[in-house]
Amino acid sequence: MLQRMAETVTYLRHCYAAPVRIAMVLGSGLGMFAEQLPNPTVVPYREIPHFPESNVEGHAGNLVFSEIAPDVSVVCMQGRFHYYEGHPIQEVVYPIRVLNQLGATTLIITNAAGGINPAFSPGNLMLITDHLNMMGANPLMGKNLDTLGPRFPDMSEAYTQSLRQETEALAQTQGIKLVEGVYAAMSGPTYETPAEVRMLRTLGADAVGMSTVPEVIAANHMGMQVLGISCITNLAAGISSQKLSHAEVMETGERVRGDFVALLNAVLNHLAASAPAPIA
Repeated sequence: MLQRMAETVTYLRHCYAAPVRIAMVLGSGLGMFAEQLPNPTVVPYREIPHFPESNVEGHAGNLVFSEIAPDVSVVCMQGRFHYYEGHPIQEVVYPIRVLNQLGATTLIITNAAGGINPAFSPGNLMLITDHLNMMGANPLMGKNLDTLGPRFPDMSEAYTQSLRQETEALAQTQGIKLVEGVYAAMSGPTYETPAEVRMLRTLGADAVGMSTVPEVIAANHMGMQVLGISCITNLAAGISSQKLSHAEVMETGERVRGDFVALLNAVLNHLAASAPAPIA
């Protein structure tokens, strides 16, 4: 794994030499965010050594690098890898590990999620405060990579509180409504049954999806700060009588894209202004 990562990092540094400070994972329907970054350098996943390919609609499958301020670069994943696509769980988080090795110390992770909290509505943006790993897998299983992090990493603040507080303040300045909640990750690719949704609600989940948690575990293992934001694109099964579809997910994502992009830009500008020195 470490040898493969070294080869991937070497290739990407040939594509974009500057150290990156911020990494972003753009969920379903948000890949276009990277296209409005200044002077982007686009590297397709299929050209990157040891990267799998994303085959989900709404995921373009590129790494996009950009200098958003002097000496402050961001790298965006236009699409992620999902456990349900058949990738081993370690492959799902492989890009996060690579982006950390490129210098990223902060991870902004986004997703589309089904709303479980009855107070939520499609189109809400939810700051993730914590998560439930219901996928039946953990990316840290197996031999620990000691050079990346400890055998038993702490997860008591998986989503960095200071980043959440700063994002809430930025949202208020932008006039953007944010809700907060716990995100539950299921393996997919089937949507949850009403019984499963009732179970998750009993356990304390406010939203449910099929991603994010493995990536956040890997990021915490490496000591990264994490900010997670879900777009509530639909109400989960049993909360609404409407049948669930990926088309609805994409449609709602399109409707709230303006607010989501505005918020992400505000967060990036704030982080660029306060970013620590990059890792050499």
